[in-house]
Amino acid sequence: MTYVVSDLHGCFSKFQRLLSKIRFGDDDVMYVLGDIVDYGEESMDLLCDLSMRFNVIPILGEHDYRAYRLLTALDGMLKGETGADPEILSEMTQWIQDGGQKTMEGFKELDDDMKEGVLEYLSDLSLYEEVEVRGKKYLLLHAGIADFDENTPLEDYMPEDFIREGMDPERKYFDDVTVVAGHVPTYTVPGAERGKIYRGDYGILVDCGAAFDEALGCLCLETDREFYVS
Repeated sequence: MTYVVSDLHGCFSKFQRLLSKIRFGDDDVMYVLGDIVDYGEESMDLLCDLSMRFNVIPILGEHDYRAYRLLTALDGMLKGETGADPEILSEMTQWIQDGGQKTMEGFKELDDDMKEGVLEYLSDLSLYEEVEVRGKKYLLLHAGIADFDENTPLEDYMPEDFIREGMDPERKYFDDVTVVAGHVPTYTVPGAERGKIYRGDYGILVDCGAAFDEALGCLCLETDREFYVS
């Protein structure tokens, strides 16, 4: 089966319960639509676990993008390879205030090999994935497509275009493709059921707010079934 989740935000325990609930196995595939880190207590545990799974495909979120840049800078400072840049330190302070403290603390506790592995994993996250399941086409991404133009190929957009602007599930981006995204907690969407996946006319939002005391939602593309763990 093909599963989609998003915005895990360090909720490793919830993720483990979800895997158990759906009986996730080697023949299954899961797409994680970004924002793996920050807010939750277990960002490093989650990252290390995901990096060992051949059938879990991660997609870049804005929190992952920022974490990669700042953890790379932090690693250089810890090794004495780079100095303490005031601009980087200022950005780190903002990051800590925006949920990055546990991510940074967890990274510091890793040995050098694990630090290198985490940075390599973060550097290799996809911007989007195009999949077809039982004849139905999906575009999986973290947020949306900023400044979308139907005549612009996806590969011509910048990384920031996929992580800075939320997807409008009522907007028709493509004729025959359903866009599935995270980034926008569904409890902020007018008319959405709190803690549930939201289905618009043309898109699906799967971030149910797991890091903010809501459920972690998961969608199975073959069966269209929804799964939730609290």
